[in-house]
Amino acid sequence: MSMNRVKASKTRQAVRRTFLGMFSAAVLLAGGLSQASELDKVTFGTSWYAQAEHGGFYQAVAEGIYEDYGLDVTIRMGGPQVNGLQLLMAGRYDFVMGYPIRNINAVNEGLSVVTVAASFQKDPQGLIAHPHVQSLEDVKGRTVLISSSAQTTFWPWLKAEYGFSDANARPYTFSLGPFLANRELVQQAYISSEPYAAEQGGVTPNIFLFADHGYPPYATTIETTQGLIEESPDLVRRFVQASLEGWKSYLANPEPGNALIKADNPEMTDEQLAFGLAKIKEYELVTGEEAGSQGIGVMTHDRWRQIFDFMVEADLVPASVDYQKAYTLDFLPESPVLP
Repeated sequence: MSMNRVKASKTRQAVRRTFLGMFSAAVLLAGGLSQASELDKVTFGTSWYAQAEHGGFYQAVAEGIYEDYGLDVTIRMGGPQVNGLQLLMAGRYDFVMGYPIRNINAVNEGLSVVTVAASFQKDPQGLIAHPHVQSLEDVKGRTVLISSSAQTTFWPWLKAEYGFSDANARPYTFSLGPFLANRELVQQAYISSEPYAAEQGGVTPNIFLFADHGYPPYATTIETTQGLIEESPDLVRRFVQASLEGWKSYLANPEPGNALIKADNPEMTDEQLAFGLAKIKEYELVTGEEAGSQGIGVMTHDRWRQIFDFMVEADLVPASVDYQKAYTLDFLPESPVLP
């Protein structure tokens, strides 16, 4: 082990000892000596099948980081038939992997869903095109394959910012076949996923990450309910802290987390995981923006205001929505988990 890794490990252990010392003291003061050795059971639901984009959470399980914070965490994979928000509201999940636009929409519908941290400072969503298409401006007028959910997320932004038209949109069926067969097609993509499949099909695409062109949402957020925040604020704080430490650990040495990812999702390959992590690092999804100076998972009031303003301008929600109910900064670490 290198001296840098030894120092990083000792630093992380020191942070945990400080945090856990405070936690243990609180438990003792509450008269619960026996509780100090027990783990709080937590269920966390992801947004899709296990992949590198979920690596920090799996890493926190694999490396015992959650246990260090008194948590016994079970990760449940998402998928096309899994409604994580519904399971959260039903009490089946304690936390879910979320998305700010969905969260603000939930508040508009009267649901008490609250975002407590943002693992990704940038949304991995973008477009991929064949090499002769050089920019988002070049995409205008071309046929773009998008999913139905795009109509309430990035498509209104593309129409407002780049003059895209509904007349050019066609359904994306989550198959790269049409894209590979027609060099004039452009399609939506997670930059850490679909470009890999395109390369395997013989096309090295140009990638246009919306976040690098001003698209404001965070991604891979941690959501919970207002009820859990009121009932167990310390549990929320510990889960956030451990998850963010998990992301830092995953970026440094992903093998432990990847082993659990492949156990949950046997179709995931080492090559796909390596590609996904490389793109997460290249585009600084976890470490970019304010995270570089304020720590992994950071959120700001200004950024949430930008997200809300975009949604209002795109007629996705009314201006009367109290969007500040959708998030809180209270559970971000007092000592930032710096990349």
